[in-house]
Amino acid sequence: MAVDLGRFGVWHQAQKWGPELAAGLEELGYGALWIGASPTADLRDAEVLLASTNSVAVGTSIVNMWKDDAAPVAESYQRLESEHPGRFVLGVGIGHPERDRQYKSPYETIVDYLDALDEGKVPVDRRMLAALGPRVLKLAAERTGGALPYLTTPEHTRQAREALGAGVLLAPEQKVVLETDDEIARAVARDYLAGYLALTNYTNNLKRLGYSDNDFADGGSDDLVDALVQHGSAVEIAEGLNAHLEAGADQIVIQQIGKEGPDLLPGYEALATVLA
Repeated sequence: MAVDLGRFGVWHQAQKWGPELAAGLEELGYGALWIGASPTADLRDAEVLLASTNSVAVGTSIVNMWKDDAAPVAESYQRLESEHPGRFVLGVGIGHPERDRQYKSPYETIVDYLDALDEGKVPVDRRMLAALGPRVLKLAAERTGGALPYLTTPEHTRQAREALGAGVLLAPEQKVVLETDDEIARAVARDYLAGYLALTNYTNNLKRLGYSDNDFADGGSDDLVDALVQHGSAVEIAEGLNAHLEAGADQIVIQQIGKEGPDLLPGYEALATVLA
């Protein structure tokens, strides 16, 4: 990967980002700011974060291939590279059959999209691919600078590293709740996970990791919820995040849930202190 992303990044949907949060996270030392929830082809959300910071990397996680054609995305990439050279990473992915009506031939669609990004002169080492299963992980290693697994566990990180091999950047996302009361933390987690556990791309991946239909019932078993959303003190969460590094991750992409906007900063400050 041509851009230095650091060991710890932060992921949020576009509506949660803003200049104050971005600048605060850069000051705290986080290496990358990731924009989720299918950013638009014009990449204006990324432009806002780049303009409100000085040197931190900004990436999309991910631009949805069904929603936006590769050609305008590549044009936007070139604009951002001209305005903020060396700081933007283009993350792309296939989305979900439940949310994308035209979802078909997903693997072939990914290949065609990457071909179009080649035509748009988006460098291989400046783009990443949302990848969960072995086949797409292998494609990420062959055609991009790295993989962006979402809603995973340290065990998946270990398997992903084996599939990718050495020299390919691996940046799994990990949700966290800074709350030491188990019941409160799990309630926050289950509320947030509800939509994700209705998506087969995620549940099929979790089944490959050994979880069953029983784990998806009633908002998720305690074991599943605790794996997907780490909770506790900053020190306890840091231990869980480091498990991804030990399993082969290059960067951990942290998503703190239960707060909004600048209210997220105290939690990220607490984590930055112990992660450092």
